[in-house]
Amino acid sequence: MSRRVHVLLRIAALAGCLAPTALAAGERAPSAPGFEGRVLVAHNAERTRLGMAPLRWSPQLSQEAQRWASTLARSGAFAHSHNRAGTGENLWMGTADWFTPEQMVGGFLSERRAFRPGRFPHVSATGNWADVGHYTQVIWPETQAVGCAVARGGRKDVMVCRYWPAGNVYGQPIG
Repeated sequence: MSRRVHVLLRIAALAGCLAPTALAAGERAPSAPGFEGRVLVAHNAERTRLGMAPLRWSPQLSQEAQRWASTLARSGAFAHSHNRAGTGENLWMGTADWFTPEQMVGGFLSERRAFRPGRFPHVSATGNWADVGHYTQVIWPETQAVGCAVARGGRKDVMVCRYWPAGNVYGQPIG
């Protein structure tokens, strides 16, 4: 295990995001260093850095994300689902077998550089909330659970992450 993953796992353990007691009924702690655990740790490392409550892993959200990721991979499309029932969604795409789970989530977190605290959608230093929308979903204060999945389509990997409850709510403060 790399030093970076070890440090992130340690942060997650200290934050309690891998502890079974933090899970709701029907949810389980992912086995870290697998995909689920690594994605959760990457999300929670940023939330911990900001002093926020950690997210818990949701197998239901992960299954929903897997269905949509598979659909996108088969079709070659890259678009948000329109049937999310109160959940938020982040999408990522990159060259197959080239990126780690931490790098995939890192794509969302890289938007932090343009983020400024405020009321959504007025939270981007660029003036365009879409420049920070993935990041704000990761750090949305009311969000409690995440589930992500990856599917391969040709030479691309597609990752879909679902969040409950959804973030990026117009008029609500963040940061």
